[in-house]
Formats: sequence, C-alpha cells, structure tokens
Amino acid sequence: MSIKNASTEQAQAMLVQKHQLNTALNHVGLVNGALQSLQVTQAQSRQHLELLMLEAETLVEGNQVIFEVDDDDALLVESSYAVQENIVSVGTPLPNLDFIDMKGKSDWSGYLDQVASYAQRRRIEFGHDPFRDLMSASQRIALERRIRDEFSYKGAQCDKYDYMIAGTCGLIGGLVDVLFVGLPGQGALTHFTDEMTDNAVRRFAAWNGWQGPNKGSDPVTSAIGFLERKYKVNYDHRHGGDVGGLFKMSTRNHHIKSLAHSPDLVGLFFSILDQFTSSAHFVDGGRIISVDTETFELKGSNLVAKLFCGCMNWLGHLFSDVAGSSGAKTRGSGIPIPFYSLLQFINLGEFGQHRQTFATIAVQVFEKGYDLRHGLAMAIPVMLSEMLTRVMWVVKQRFYHEKEWAECIPSATNPELQRMLLMAHGTLCVVDGADAAIRSGGDMIQFMLRSNLIAWARFGTLALKELNSWYQDGRLDIKAVDTYLDAEYERLVASA
Repeated sequence: MSIKNASTEQAQAMLVQKHQLNTALNHVGLVNGALQSLQVTQAQSRQHLELLMLEAETLVEGNQVIFEVDDDDALLVESSYAVQENIVSVGTPLPNLDFIDMKGKSDWSGYLDQVASYAQRRRIEFGHDPFRDLMSASQRIALERRIRDEFSYKGAQCDKYDYMIAGTCGLIGGLVDVLFVGLPGQGALTHFTDEMTDNAVRRFAAWNGWQGPNKGSDPVTSAIGFLERKYKVNYDHRHGGDVGGLFKMSTRNHHIKSLAHSPDLVGLFFSILDQFTSSAHFVDGGRIISVDTETFELKGSNLVAKLFCGCMNWLGHLFSDVAGSSGAKTRGSGIPIPFYSLLQFINLGEFGQHRQTFATIAVQVFEKGYDLRHGLAMAIPVMLSEMLTRVMWVVKQRFYHEKEWAECIPSATNPELQRMLLMAHGTLCVVDGADAAIRSGGDMIQFMLRSNLIAWARFGTLALKELNSWYQDGRLDIKAVDTYLDAEYERLVASA
C-alpha cells in the first residue's frame, strides 16, 4: 500500500469520525432541548399547583372547614378520584445514534470495512481531497493565509534607503577594487595576497617535514622545491615538447592547459583519473587532449587508500604550484582561479588585432598573472561589499524597523537582503567595468586583466537567484514546508 493511499484511508476514517462527532453533538443538543422543555413544563405545573393549593387553603379558611383524619384513613384512596385513562405522551422520541461496532475486531482493515459501511448507511461522499473536507471554510481560509504568509516565496519590499545603502556599499567595494587591486602583480592587495600565499606554502611544507631553506637560499623557492619532490604527479608537463608537440604549451600556461591543475572539482576529477590511468588531460583549441604518460602507481593497498593518496598528491602538488615554480625568477605562473580553465572551451569570437578566439584570450590573460593569487586579491573588495551590505541591513532592521535581534539575522533567503546584495555587487561591477573599459583602451586582454572576475561571478549568482525569486513569487516554498514539518515531527517525538 502506498503512502498516499494510506493517508487517504486515514483521512476518510477521520471524516467518518467527524460525522459521528457532529451527529453525537446534535443528539446531545436534542437531549438538552428536551430537558429544557421538560424543565419549563415542570415549572409551569409547579406554579399551577401552587395556585391551586393557595385557592384551596383560602376556601378552607373562609368556610372554617375542619378536617379530622384518623391515622388509619390517611392511606385510603378514593377510587372515584383515580384517573381511568392512560396519559399519552405527545413528544417526539429521540432518534437512535448510529455507531461503528467492531465486535471484537481490532485490526485496521476491519475498522476500515466498518468505516465504509457507516459511510454507505449515512450517505457520506468522499471527495477528491478528503483532507480539505475535514476543514471548515474558516479553517481553510486560515490555512491558506498561513501558507501564503509563512511558506510562500515573497518578493522584495525594499525602500529607497535600502537601495541607497546597497549602492553606497557597492561603490565602496568598487573604489577599493580600482585603487588597490588593479593589474595582476601591481596592486597593493595583490602584493598582500602574494605574501600570504608564500607564507601558506612555507607553512604547508613545514607540516610535511620541510626543515627550512639552506643558507643563502630563498625560503619560498626551497619550500616549493621540497613540495615538488614530495608530491610528484604524472601530468606535470611543462611545454609542448613533453607532449610530443601535439599542441603549443609553455611553462607560462601549462597550469591552465592541464585540467588537473585546476583547484576545483574539475581538477580533482582529472587528477584522480590521470593518476589511475597513467594519462594526462589538457585543453587546447576548445577540445580535450589525452596524453599517455609513463606508468604511475599510487601508494595504498586498496582502492580507498589509493584514492586518498591521489587526493593528497593533488592537494600537495597544487601547493607546490600556487606560488609559482621553484625555478621562476619573478612572480611565476601560479594555478588558475577555480573553474577559470573551463573558459578555454569557449573557442568562439574574434578579438583584437590578431582576431583571436575568447579561449586564446583567456590563456593569454592567465599568462600575465591572472591566477589564484590575484583572484584572492579580487575577492577582498567583493567580501567587503558583501559584509558592509549585511551589516547595514542588520543595523537598519534593528534600529530603524525596531525588530528583535532574532529577526535581524542576515540570512541570504531574505528577499530584501538578497535584493540589496544584488544592488551592491551590481554597483561594484559597474565601477569595475567602467574602469576596465576606460583603462584598457579597447584591448580585450587589458580589459580582462582589469576586470574583477570574482565580482562578476558573485553578481551573476545573485542575478540568477533574483530571477528565480521573481519567477517563484507567490508560489509554495517546498523547502520551507519540509523544514517546518521536520521541526514539528521532532517536537512530537521529543514530547512523546
């Protein structure tokens, strides 16, 4: 039996129980009415009797009649005063109550049979939705209002101050992006994230047994060399010669060409695949190229151990490349921003003097330092705009709208906050895009180098959420209903 059929049977049983309850209440009402009528009749009879007694006493006293009754005569009955006819009641007898008699049966199926028999006798019709029939009209209206207020998607109801606050927060983030990020390797925030990345590489190397640099050597270069030797992989090809000249590749772009060097789920998947199959996968011209490598065997006695070793190899090798290679004399070529490698599949368009595709432009932008370190710098103004917007929303809710602190939690599901975040990041992107367009002079590579990809990605996700909210406005929020039902179930279990 399906859950739906079981719930329908339960609802039908509840409908029959509701009918029995209503019938019993009506019967109780009839009994109360009969009792009240009887009480009225008794009160009238008592009044008549009292009047008759009063008249009789008046006659006796006026005629000075004296009754002498012996004790033996007190119990005598005069037959002439006896009523010879039977008193016929003119009242309507109360109907008998119909009920379900289990007759010793206690199983559910037997009860359902009795429910069906009762419904047939009383001509109860089960509608398409028995649960709806269980509620009265007022209860249905109250339920629909609660669903609309608590479990439906709502559109944002922002006022002018919300838009002003969001725009200001986005403008602050945009100015920080323009003034302190700039081109890769040149902005103050990029220098800061480069230094933090170098410190992270040294710390990770120390956790893995690095004893520090030799006398006179660079600590970062020494740590990178240690990690390169410790976490060797079979897909670390440096240039086109290592792949038999199948495609053009250099030390400046081999990290973006190799899919396993991407610090995301795509990179993890291809890293495990390459290590297990002794192959390497690259992207060139919008297509994936697979290259066989020398036999590579992962450590571990079983599949789980080999998978763990493969994941650690991937992570350790990323740390060896994130700050550039050990042989780099300058800033070096780091690893790409998460999912940036996928831009190579957009092998479309003709840009610049040499009419290059967008995929080629993306590779050239990476070669000029648009890597993960620069991505961390670009994330700072984005986080600043996000944080300022959320903090100002909390302040406005608490002190302007005078709400309780529990109602001022800056949840992303709040439609007003979501609209404000969209406005803030949209303003940031407008400032960033205008600056990139002006300073690039129409050069596509310079435009992308000065564009904040993190800000545009965040704005894109918020725009999609806003479109979904606009589309879902007024519709039932299934997740909210499930959350409420789960909470109610836990409450019932806890109270049982």
